[in-house]
Amino acid sequence: MMGKRHTTLGLGLIAVIILIWAGCHTRPKQHLSPQEVALHWADLTLYITKNTPANSPTFASRAIGYIGLTMYESIVHGYPSYQSVAGQLNGLGELPQPEANAPYDWVLALNAGQAEILRTIYIQTSDSNKTRIDELEREIYETYAGQLDDPEVGPRSAEYGKSIADAIFEWSKTDGGHRGYLHNFDKELTFPQRPGGWVPPLYGQAISHYPLHPHWGENRTFLKENSDLPIPYMIPYDTMPGSPYYEQYNAVYQQDKILNQDEKEQALWWGDDPDVTFTPPGHSYYIATKVIRAKNPDVIVCAEAFAKVGMAVADAFINCWKWKYHYFSERPNTFIPKFIDPEFVSFWPDPPFPAFPSGHAINAAAAATVLKNEFGPRFHFIDSSHYGRPFDEFRQTAFVPQSFDSFWHVAIETADSRFFGGIHTHQDNDTGMEQGALIAENVNHLHWKKENAGG
Repeated sequence: MMGKRHTTLGLGLIAVIILIWAGCHTRPKQHLSPQEVALHWADLTLYITKNTPANSPTFASRAIGYIGLTMYESIVHGYPSYQSVAGQLNGLGELPQPEANAPYDWVLALNAGQAEILRTIYIQTSDSNKTRIDELEREIYETYAGQLDDPEVGPRSAEYGKSIADAIFEWSKTDGGHRGYLHNFDKELTFPQRPGGWVPPLYGQAISHYPLHPHWGENRTFLKENSDLPIPYMIPYDTMPGSPYYEQYNAVYQQDKILNQDEKEQALWWGDDPDVTFTPPGHSYYIATKVIRAKNPDVIVCAEAFAKVGMAVADAFINCWKWKYHYFSERPNTFIPKFIDPEFVSFWPDPPFPAFPSGHAINAAAAATVLKNEFGPRFHFIDSSHYGRPFDEFRQTAFVPQSFDSFWHVAIETADSRFFGGIHTHQDNDTGMEQGALIAENVNHLHWKKENAGG
């Protein structure tokens, strides 16, 4: 009797398991809106940016430039009032065209394009991250392709998106930054020996005492107009107290003496160390996801926003690095101990590259200018990107989410954070913000819509 009872229970349990399994596999997959698909890929871009070794703000800016552009170009032909910007970019030319009169599912094109460009731009990422890319692509494909009446639309759409990504990736390989993570630090560079010149920091953010990507400014920009911008003015070196140059560094020193807790939290929040975060350009891409989630615009607007942010930030970093290594300017941790207070140590450690202009400022201003143009100046949100990170014992400061009411508010706070951190002067930040806005306006002025399309 006992054996029969166990057999009956066993068969019943198997039947229940089969019913549960069948229910799971016949239940319709969760439907994602086109906007949610775009955001899933943006989120995965940020995850891979954060979790790929040897990353840098320079390489990350380049990556999101190509990733954002690929999102836009993979779907633009599905929206009659919009047009490709390929012919307006610096040496790109025409991209693959969809078959005339053939139906496409543009979400599947976006899906395949994002998967392919992530795989190729971040070819050095881990196998587990590559699996994440494959899994997201497959899940979205199965969800959307399963709803199509024509079985040829799914493969056709995916192949088109992949062809866009492949063409953009081939173009990317000629820009000067391809696989830039293989040579982050230049051990052969001869440092200019002059007063006010940058020297490797004793108290540094990176272990390396060599400069990060000193030739990045020679890379091709997305827009030719951005490569033609003139070199911005920098205050001439002068150690005389009261001189404009001296007072730039004295302001950093005086601020450090009265640094309050809110300012420390701000300096910590915007550090975006590439070893542990998605980097400053990734932070800009993250802010784009916040506004898109809040406003839920059409997917072509989502893609346009990611493309604009990505290309503006990428060009901002190229120009910033061009000017950094043109001036090869020192940071407060060099000037202040020598001419003001030998005991000075900045709240935030020096990064491994020259100061002028500020990369944080130029990046943040470029992103803010694009997002303001796309969605209007006012946007209230809470930046929680670093929420949950452990308390910084060394600086006795916590990671506290930041609240904002406008995109330009973000840019100002980002720039100010480097001043509070003691690693940038006002001039570094002011020039960075001015130039970032100019670079982004060039991106805004591309012809994204067809003439007489409205909007």
